Amino acid sequence: MEAILNSLNTVDSFIWGPPLVALLFGTGLYLTVGMRFMSIRRLPYALKLLFAGKKNSESGASGEISPIAALFTALSATIGTGNIAGVATAITLGGPGAVFWMWMTAVVGMATKYSEALLAVRFRETDANGQHVGGPMYYIKNGMGKNWLWLAWAFAICTAIAAPGTGNLVQANGVAALFQQNMGVPLWISGLTMAVLVFFVIMGGVKSIARVASFLVPIMAIFYVVGALIVLGMNIELIPGAFGEIFTGVVSPRAAAGGFLGATVMAAIAQGANRGSFSNEAGLGSAAIAHASAKTNDPVKQGTIAMLGTFIDTLVVCTLTALVILTAPSILAANGIALPVWQSGIASAAAVTSTAFGQSIPGGEWIVTIGLAVFAFTTILGWALYGERSMEFMFGVKVIPYYRIFWCVVVYLGAVYTNDLAWTLASIGNGMMAAPNLIGLLGLSGVVFAMTREDEAKRKASKLAEAK
Repeated sequence: MEAILNSLNTVDSFIWGPPLVALLFGTGLYLTVGMRFMSIRRLPYALKLLFAGKKNSESGASGEISPIAALFTALSATIGTGNIAGVATAITLGGPGAVFWMWMTAVVGMATKYSEALLAVRFRETDANGQHVGGPMYYIKNGMGKNWLWLAWAFAICTAIAAPGTGNLVQANGVAALFQQNMGVPLWISGLTMAVLVFFVIMGGVKSIARVASFLVPIMAIFYVVGALIVLGMNIELIPGAFGEIFTGVVSPRAAAGGFLGATVMAAIAQGANRGSFSNEAGLGSAAIAHASAKTNDPVKQGTIAMLGTFIDTLVVCTLTALVILTAPSILAANGIALPVWQSGIASAAAVTSTAFGQSIPGGEWIVTIGLAVFAFTTILGWALYGERSMEFMFGVKVIPYYRIFWCVVVYLGAVYTNDLAWTLASIGNGMMAAPNLIGLLGLSGVVFAMTREDEAKRKASKLAEAK
């Protein structure tokens, strides 16, 4: 098993090497600059759309779920173990400097996510069941032409391979492990319970998933954010030092257990980009699949709403998790030396975050336990949709019922049997998805720029007309 894990780690390191990291950052930066930093300038407007709620409804618009429900469905798949265990993994392997690169991934990732959702709505199709379907495989197929159909298939295949790991195995395992650690619940009970709950939700399709996501995601995000703010309030004097560690770590990173395993600038960048993309999924193209179901005829507006997913996921939730870890009181490691939580050698990434919360306030680990349970559950739901859509693209609607049953079986297996292999496979899967999607975004960037410029011209004309 160790030999297999080492081989997969080698593959993972290769996939997430300089070429893919450069492609991820480069594509996001290219789109950000090409849109004249619209993704940053329009952030206040995007937040306004979020709080407008039902006012975003468009008369006569086609689609299955509301624009905001599409956002929460996408968020259901992104706010998960990446925000809790993924942040801890990035810090322990890449040092605090990895957090900075997570931020950079998010800043340029907002433009990436905007572009993905815009193209998903622009090039979506209606399937044999009358459902609107879209995402990278469809915008590559319909936007780039027949010569690029192989790339659309490459994305669909990679998504079908990645989904059970990224969106299922590691999520189910993270929940089951924490419930066993904190409550003594056997793994099989957690697995069976999750599998049954997932079954009843995903059998209703995208509308059912959106209803559950729109209810659970906002509640749990607020619960987790408030809990993290309480913890940080207890350690408020340590927050400046935590930011100092992050910025110092950009040029002088440190690694786990006080050593220098992977403690290089490239390790910090790779871990930040890897875990950042695992968390917010900007560049993977997965969220575009959810946004393609939005009840809208305005691709630009849906893209503007979509980029909030990256902002909320990484710049808010992941940042709070990182600060909690970096400000947590030191604990005695196995060698008897007091070390920061992230350097103490705790084996489980989720346990690092749980311990950090517990070290700061009594019972703080329950914030992580409850948060991870709900976040991971909703992530499993969101990724069920992504995997299903990729399979439908390849084999048609007839495969959907069988895939949903398969998905529930994987939930149980992930809770009971998954080990470190799942994390590595999930990381590899993310990289495999990102490459074809990023190539597609670059190929269709002209469409994104043209539609964005046209929309901004209309908005400017409208404001001038109102002023008169």
